[in-house]
Amino acid sequence: MSELELAYEATIEGWLRALEIRDAGTEGHCVRLADLCVAIGQELGIEENDLKHLRRGALLHDIGKIGIPDPILNKPGPLTDDERKFMELHTQFGRDIFAPIPFLQSEAEIVHSHHENWDGSGYPRGLKGTDIPLLARVVSVCNVWDALTSNQPYREAWSREDARNYIDLGSGYQFDPEIVDAFLHYIDQKR
Repeated sequence: MSELELAYEATIEGWLRALEIRDAGTEGHCVRLADLCVAIGQELGIEENDLKHLRRGALLHDIGKIGIPDPILNKPGPLTDDERKFMELHTQFGRDIFAPIPFLQSEAEIVHSHHENWDGSGYPRGLKGTDIPLLARVVSVCNVWDALTSNQPYREAWSREDARNYIDLGSGYQFDPEIVDAFLHYIDQKR
C-alpha cells in the first residue's frame, strides 16, 4: 500500500471514530458491515480493487449522519414523516463530504446510493435495477441484515431466520436478486 493510501486509510479510521462518537448506535455496525460486504463481494467475484472501495464505502456509508440533528438521530421511537425525510438526507450529506476527494469517488457513490431499492422505490434518487451502483447494492443487503440482527434503541434484534426471510422476500423488490442469492448462500454456510 502506498503512503498516500495509508494516509487515506488512517483518515477513514478517524472519520469512522467520529461517526461512532456522534452516533453511538453505529458502534460496531460499520465494521461488521464492511466485513460482511467484502465476504459477499468475494462470493460475487468482485475484483480486489473494487473490494477495497466496497470495504471503505461500507465503513463510511452513514458518515452523512453527522449532519442529522440529535433529536432526530437519537430518537428512541419511530420518526415522524418530516423527521424521516430529514434523516434521508444523510446519503446526500455523505456524498457531499466525499465530493472534493477524487480518491473516494467510488465510496461517494456507495454512500449516496445505499438506500436505493431494486424496484426504484428507494432514496435519494429513486434509481432502479442496474442503475444503482453494484457496490451500493451489496451494501444495501448487508446493511439491512446487520440492522435487523442487531439490537436497536427502538426494538430488539430479529432472529437470524426472521432476518434471512426478510432479505429473501425483498429479492427483486428492495434488493438485487443476484446479490440476495450470493448473500443467502454465504449466510446459510455460516449457520
